[in-house]
Amino acid sequence: MIILLLIDMKIIDGKSIAKEIVSELSQKLSFLPLEERPKVYFIRIGEDPASVSYVNKKSKTASEIGIESHTTILPIETTQDELFTLIDEYNARADIHGILIQAPLPSHISETATFNRVSPEKDVDGFHTINVGKLCQEDSSGFVACTPAGITELLKRSQVDTDGKEVVVLGRSLIVGKPAGLLLLRRASTGNATVTFCHSHSKDLPEITRRADILIAAIGKAHFVTADMIKADAVVIDVGINRISDSSRRSGFRLVGDVDYDAVAPICSKITPVPGGVGPMTVAMLMQNTVKAFEQLKNRD
Repeated sequence: MIILLLIDMKIIDGKSIAKEIVSELSQKLSFLPLEERPKVYFIRIGEDPASVSYVNKKSKTASEIGIESHTTILPIETTQDELFTLIDEYNARADIHGILIQAPLPSHISETATFNRVSPEKDVDGFHTINVGKLCQEDSSGFVACTPAGITELLKRSQVDTDGKEVVVLGRSLIVGKPAGLLLLRRASTGNATVTFCHSHSKDLPEITRRADILIAAIGKAHFVTADMIKADAVVIDVGINRISDSSRRSGFRLVGDVDYDAVAPICSKITPVPGGVGPMTVAMLMQNTVKAFEQLKNRD
């Protein structure tokens, strides 16, 4: 029983922390009349099951907080010009505070061009070039991509000290890896770390990851991070969401992270599970960005 309690103490509970943030945002908006609350618009193209599930989850969480959300569903054959016309319309509407384009997009539509078409002031996903630039400049008026923002919030609320610590980011995507590293480089309470980025071309990868006081795994490969890649008492943040076959499940699969959780958990001081770690935080930080966009646009007016 004692061993179980010790293991449980290591888990960073993303579900619980996300609920705290949702509750805080709900309380913040509770003083506003319904007609004066934030509005976020989701645009989804096609009927990809994962995209449908993600947008539904975002809409449900928005409703819990008191954010008004609307979802526009476009057919898979929608052209890039047609999509841009809709985005331009939403950009121009003063009553819309946040716009999110659900990825992935069809292959005939450029994701980068689409994300940059959204007004930076309404880019609650934090993917616009201007918002990425503001992150580099440590300009707090910008919006940070939701998953990296969720990672730093998990570290902060789990009392993980980052000052002077060595952080290794396994992955260099614009959605997770790069912004996560930039956040931890900032001159901020959850920052001031020494950051190393690793990727598919990195040599002697286990040697690098074993230096990490904090390891962020965002490489997109199931159980890639093994026990021999972890320093004792390291903090491990697992961003991966991978499907692997499991005949015991009705669905025929189960979700696992980029980290071999069962082997790594006994070694590290803190670890996020999959599911229930970083995932819930992504939605919570999207809502936080939406409230921030609402407040900034309101103050500008």
